[in-house]
Amino acid sequence: MGQDPEGNPGFSVEADWNGRPVEAWVPTPLRQRSIDLSAASVRAGERACAALRLADARLPDQWEAMARLLLRNEGVASSGIEGLREPIESVLVAERTGAGGTAGWVADNMVVIDWALDTAHDPLTVGTLHRWHRQLMQHGRLPPDLVGAFRPALGWVGGSSPLDAAYVPPPPSEVPGLVDDLVDFANDPPEGLDAVSQAAIVHAQFEAIHPYGDGNGRLGRVLISRTLRRREATNMSTVPISMAIASDPGGYLSGLRLFELGMLDPWVTWFADVAEKAANTAHQIIDQTTALLARWGEATAGLRADHSARSLLPLLPAHPLLSAGDVAELLNISERSSRTALAALATLGILSPVDVPSPAPGRNRHWFTAPDLLNLRRA
Repeated sequence: MGQDPEGNPGFSVEADWNGRPVEAWVPTPLRQRSIDLSAASVRAGERACAALRLADARLPDQWEAMARLLLRNEGVASSGIEGLREPIESVLVAERTGAGGTAGWVADNMVVIDWALDTAHDPLTVGTLHRWHRQLMQHGRLPPDLVGAFRPALGWVGGSSPLDAAYVPPPPSEVPGLVDDLVDFANDPPEGLDAVSQAAIVHAQFEAIHPYGDGNGRLGRVLISRTLRRREATNMSTVPISMAIASDPGGYLSGLRLFELGMLDPWVTWFADVAEKAANTAHQIIDQTTALLARWGEATAGLRADHSARSLLPLLPAHPLLSAGDVAELLNISERSSRTALAALATLGILSPVDVPSPAPGRNRHWFTAPDLLNLRRA
């Protein structure tokens, strides 16, 4: 059932950790595994692909705004799986100001997803992975020599050391060859393998290799988004896969373990179900945002037809954190008119002011957010 030709998904090797022997796991390279999925798994993957394409096709004409909203949901959820939780308002501020801390980590995750989607049709390389890792870790705690480079020492998942870990990935000497194989599989999948199944396998193998000192979970989920875009399961957006994964962490960890043991079918089937749920979530976000924009239109009906506040409404999904300077640029109006538009929407309860400390001497910059829009991710 989805094992390599000899039924061996990998092998254990003895590695040294601080002078003590440890058993590490070396997964079989994907090009040496038989990707032989059951008919049920194939059907699950194909259903999920169809659901993703349907959700993508439902994006309205101004899809850029909605796509950015879905991207933000994915980035925040992916970081949340790793325990990096921060109010979305703080993440938006970090995204705009380059602030550090947890909010900066989450904002960096969204930047990397954006990069991966923009370059999905370019060949994946080890250099690409290192670039992503450098961006992801720029506000992290890794020593500089471990940022944008494979780990030079034994790693582990769970526990306080490899001695009591839940999983010990391959020794560093095995990592380059395994990643080269993964990159090859990501760029050129076996004939007949659907996009969702490929994304599931790429992600699970990356997690099994665990090539970096930190950030493997988030980078592995970036590879999911990239694979789905590259295979055109999503052409304009990214469905919030991480939101669906976060709703079943036990199933996620169990599925990865089954993959490591060579059982592809349970993992691919679980992942396909998650992808289908993510597509449904995307439908809900699209419906809720559309309904919210309609309510905002009704709330601003008393304003003049040419009031800049009304022109700003459809742009809010792509720009949920705004300053007067942003509005002036978006609408090609003066900052004075921009402040008037922001004040009008704040009076109607559509926007709320947020004070962000200025990094330089002088007055703090005044920003506004759309709380009802940001809360859709938790609906």
